[in-house]
Amino acid sequence: MIEFCLASGNAHKVAELQALAGTSGLAVRIRSAREFGGMPAVEEDTGTFVGNARKKALALRARLPAEVWALADDSGVCVDALGGAPGVESAYYAGPVCDPAANLAKLVATMRGVPAERRRARFVCVLVALGADGEERVVEGECCGRLLAEPQGGGGFGYDPIFLPDGHTASYAEITEAEKNRISHRARAWAQLADWIRTR
Repeated sequence: MIEFCLASGNAHKVAELQALAGTSGLAVRIRSAREFGGMPAVEEDTGTFVGNARKKALALRARLPAEVWALADDSGVCVDALGGAPGVESAYYAGPVCDPAANLAKLVATMRGVPAERRRARFVCVLVALGADGEERVVEGECCGRLLAEPQGGGGFGYDPIFLPDGHTASYAEITEAEKNRISHRARAWAQLADWIRTR
């Protein structure tokens, strides 16, 4: 059994990663930072997904026992028409307080009137795993698609209701959890991490 502690206070991400771990056929447990005193405050100011994820992993690593790996996720939606924004600022797009509903509303409003052919976007996820001895593994996954004009569906979280993945007619918030865990940016990043775990 390999144990990871997720460097996040987001319960949705913990559940999503545990579900992904469950489908990988590996003996993996995803634990919450709450089990180890909570996630330390980290200013996500590096300007890159990798840099922010590494910074979170390092902050959490100091609180963990040696046998538990720190696992940090930094992810966001990158919109072509906005020059890649919100990107690394996805969690704070509407302001310094992390408010998913406000972030979604701002992106919908910002894209109002943008034609379908200019609504290309991609979700990006970077995972950084950090061991007690300093061993590090960095993986990245992405899912391409486009933004809908209005939110659709009540599932998922964050920007899921307006993201339509390529090859689908339903948003991230409308597809089943099993389907999302097959195609999502986080699923694709996890698949790479799972391959690494198998070879260790």
